[in-house]
Amino acid sequence: MSNKVRCAVIGAGWWGTTAHVPALKRHPKAELVAVQHLDPEIARKTAENFNVPHGCATLEQVLVIEGLDAVVVSSTPNMHYSQAKAALEHGLHVLIEKPMTLKADKAQELVAIAEKKGLQFLIGCPSHYTSHGAEARRLIHTGELGQVKMITMLMTDRCLGLYQGVPWIEVVGDYPDAETEACPYLEPGRKSYSDPIVSGGGQLFCQVSHAAAYLPFLTGQEPTQVHAHLDKADTQVDVYNALNIKLDGGTLVSLASTGATHFLERMFSVQVYGTKGILTLELFKGTMRFCSMDGKTRQYPQLPDDEIYPMYSPAENLVDVVLGEAPNRSPATLGASAMKIIEAACQSAETGQNVMIESV
Repeated sequence: MSNKVRCAVIGAGWWGTTAHVPALKRHPKAELVAVQHLDPEIARKTAENFNVPHGCATLEQVLVIEGLDAVVVSSTPNMHYSQAKAALEHGLHVLIEKPMTLKADKAQELVAIAEKKGLQFLIGCPSHYTSHGAEARRLIHTGELGQVKMITMLMTDRCLGLYQGVPWIEVVGDYPDAETEACPYLEPGRKSYSDPIVSGGGQLFCQVSHAAAYLPFLTGQEPTQVHAHLDKADTQVDVYNALNIKLDGGTLVSLASTGATHFLERMFSVQVYGTKGILTLELFKGTMRFCSMDGKTRQYPQLPDDEIYPMYSPAENLVDVVLGEAPNRSPATLGASAMKIIEAACQSAETGQNVMIESV
């Protein structure tokens, strides 16, 4: 390998061109050599506009590029498994967007391929890259929080328009931000989130995939049981979710989520109840507080705006881990764990029964 990591972005659509292409273009040790889009003209124009050598319409065209080291898979979820598998089997390091796959066993298969080939494999969860996330993990893993008995999570976001398949401007409305620009380079496809064949589902696959991956990220524990209720709110996909989860360390989890909130009411609150204290994070606001059982409170500095949702960090970390200059801060095993929860939640909602993960 040269002193730069030669990368490609597969599925250079809305999120690919919003987060991953800019991240790789600005990284001093990355060389973005290709972008791929199913529409050949969009692929060509994207390559031209971002000054990338190759604009490819197929994965096969990407894989034959000489000297390629790593790829980002940011296509629609129904394409993740086949594209990531082909890239891994080709010997490439991979960053895959969430939801990792549509089925839990496919996610596990990808992890196994990467491990067998000794490849770096990352899941695209920006929340794993904040200083608050790192400190929360430290508090839990060093035992300062004591035994983690319970976790409550509430995640609300402004995704309803995506699940309804309405035009992008109706999704964003009057409240654009860095993640959801009013006029992004490319808009999401109208079916990318509203068609369950393409997306897998709604809020579970799109957003709960973040929260579900945050559980093993924080605790190191794996899910063993899930009971869930879902509501589609007159769409084809789930919009409201209520999940009860048990982890293999005995931790009880209550996870509620919806994509039908007001633009100003985004929440990603996490409370971790340990035998020695309580840890409270609000990820969308960048706040964290630790209260010990003896009544002492430690309020952490609020994160700067650019660290609250560091959307460039996954692709930047991909480059750094390939070069051996940083640890993998968001391994794909976390995405595989999240898929166990998501698949079990779908099964539970359909049957009305508690689902043991081993049966998924």
